[in-house]
Amino acid sequence: MKTQQRGGTVIGLIIGMIVGLAAALAVAVYVTKVPVPFLSKGGKTADQDAAEAQRNKNWDPNAPLQGKNPAPPPPAAVTPSLPGSTAPTAPTPPAVAGGVTPPPAPVDPAKPPAKPETKADGRSSADPLGDLVKSRSAAAEKAEKAEKADAAFNYFVQAGAFRSQGDADAQRAKLAMLGWEARVSEREQNGITIFRVRVGPFTKRDDAEQLKQKLDGAGVESTLVRAAR
Repeated sequence: MKTQQRGGTVIGLIIGMIVGLAAALAVAVYVTKVPVPFLSKGGKTADQDAAEAQRNKNWDPNAPLQGKNPAPPPPAAVTPSLPGSTAPTAPTPPAVAGGVTPPPAPVDPAKPPAKPETKADGRSSADPLGDLVKSRSAAAEKAEKAEKADAAFNYFVQAGAFRSQGDADAQRAKLAMLGWEARVSEREQNGITIFRVRVGPFTKRDDAEQLKQKLDGAGVESTLVRAAR
């Protein structure tokens, strides 16, 4: 009789332990699956914690004093470059109101190298200074030759040759009215006496040519005559 009571007690204890474990397991499952109101309201997720940490990192205590347009963040520090390490850059033109940038400043074009002096025959001269000296020497030689020729001759400007002395005198009077003093000279040619009206003599050919140009401009036909001294 006592043995049966002991066996029933042990079985009852085992059944009670099983029922207790089942109840504890059910409570644990219920707690993990069903959200608890006070834990949901007070708890924060990992994303929320990260966002709040970022806001705290960039928080500016003077933000309420700056109005709606906060001041821009300070520019990043630029490390100065050593001289000669980088090529110089052209300055950026300032921006014009309205968002339009003016065109860049014009750059002066490089001047082409000076070309050597070109002679009349189309060939370039390698010694322009020597050519200048030669040209001056040639001009001096030409002037010297002209002076030698002038030393051997006298020059006249003949304003006409007439068969009658009256016509020659009339031509001389016309020249006198224009301001030039002329002379009438006689010469027999082919048995005929010719009366020549001349202005001169001139020791230089250039002086005689200048007078001839003036007479031609005044409408008086003339010619240049050379006579040996």
